[in-house]
Amino acid sequence: MTNPSQSVDAHSHFLTAGCLAPYLDNFAAELMSAGYKTLTISNYWQSVAHFGTWMQYKCIAVCDIDAQVITAFGDHRCKCPGGRRIKKLSRRYVARVSRFVHYLNQHGVIDILQEEPEDIPPSSVVDFGNWMLRYRGITTRTVERYERLIVSLLPILGDDPARYNAATIRQALESEASRYSPATAKDFVTALRAYIRFLTSRGLCRAGLEAAVPTFPQWKLSMLPRYLAADDIERVIVSCDDDPRCGLRNRAVLLLLARLGLRAGDIVNLRLEDIDWNEGTLRVLGKGRREVRLPLPQDAGDALLTYLEQARPWVAIDRVFLCLSAPYRAFPSSVVVSDIVRSALARAGIANPPSRGANLLRHSAATSMLRAGATLDAVSTVLRHRSLDTTAHYAKVDIAMLRPIAQPWPGGAPC
Repeated sequence: MTNPSQSVDAHSHFLTAGCLAPYLDNFAAELMSAGYKTLTISNYWQSVAHFGTWMQYKCIAVCDIDAQVITAFGDHRCKCPGGRRIKKLSRRYVARVSRFVHYLNQHGVIDILQEEPEDIPPSSVVDFGNWMLRYRGITTRTVERYERLIVSLLPILGDDPARYNAATIRQALESEASRYSPATAKDFVTALRAYIRFLTSRGLCRAGLEAAVPTFPQWKLSMLPRYLAADDIERVIVSCDDDPRCGLRNRAVLLLLARLGLRAGDIVNLRLEDIDWNEGTLRVLGKGRREVRLPLPQDAGDALLTYLEQARPWVAIDRVFLCLSAPYRAFPSSVVVSDIVRSALARAGIANPPSRGANLLRHSAATSMLRAGATLDAVSTVLRHRSLDTTAHYAKVDIAMLRPIAQPWPGGAPC
C-alpha cells in the first residue's frame, strides 16, 4: 500500500503533523494490519495532521496530551490551514484523534492515567467473582451479572456476613427480587446461593445458610421446546448465499449450530487449535469447563474449511470466527451469533419463528436427532446436558407418539 500521506485530500498539504509526525507511519501501519481500507486510513491521517497543526499553534507538546487537550481540540472554532471555517469538529473526526492518542498511550509515548470506575464493588464481591471464575468455570459475563445482583442485595444483607441469618436472606430476596421478572428472580436466587457458599468456604458466615435461600415457584420444562422444521433449517442455511460479504462465515456458524447444537458461547470461544482435521472432530469447552470432542459433520466441516481459506482475515488471532469489519477482532459476545441467526431467518423469509436467537438452532438440532432415532443418552452427550431430564424435554415434540398415551381431561370438559 502507498503511504497514506500521498492519498489524503488535496487541501491537507496545508496541514503539518508537527511533533506527531514521527508516530504517524507506524500508526497507519497498525490500522492497515487491522483491516482498515486506504480511504479510512487517509481520513485518520488527515485528522491527526490537523491535530498536530492545532497543537503546534497552541504550543502543546506531545507529553502534555490528555483528555482535556482532546476536548479543547474538538471544541475549537476551526480556522486552521486548508480552507476550514467550521464552528465545531464532528464527533467522528475527534474520535479518530482519540484513537491515535490511545495508540500513543499503548506504546508508552504518553502516560494518561486511566480513570478509576466510580462504583467499585466491595472486596467480598470482587473475591466472589474471582472465585467463580477460577473454581466454577463461569464465564466473565455471567460473573459480572452475579456481582451486580449481589451488590443490589447488600444494603439489606449488610456488610458483615457473620450476622447473616435465614430471616435476613429471605427479606433481601423478597424486597429486591420480587420487583423483577421470574427469570431475573431466579438469577437472584442462583447468585445469592453461590455467594453464600463462597462466604462459607472462607469461614465468613455460618455453614448451611445456602439452604435458607428460598426458591421461586416455577413449572420446570413445562413448555414445548422451540424449534424449526428441517426444511426451514435448510432455507436458513441456504440464505447465506445471498450475503456476499459475510456469507461464508455465517454459513459455517449456522451449520455448527444446526448440526451439533452448539451454544452461541461455544461459537464465540472456538479456537483454531480446537479443530482436529485428521480425526474430523471439534473440541468444545462448554459450561463448567466441561470439555468434549464432537464429530464434525461433512457439510459443516466443508463450510468451516471454505471460510478459513477464503474469507477469514489472515491475522494473529486464535479464535476461529472474527468480525469482518475493521478492526479485525474476535466476536465480542454471543449476541453477535444470535444476530447472525436473526438475519438469516429474515433473509429466508421465515415468518414468526418461535424465537430468533442462537438457541433456536440448538433446540432444532436436538429435536431432529430424536426424531431420527437417536437415544436420549446420545442427544444428551452431544448437547452436553448435565441432567438427562433436560434432554427429555425434547421428547415432547413428537406429538404423534404422545397422543395415544395422553390421558383424558377429568370430567370430559375441554381443557
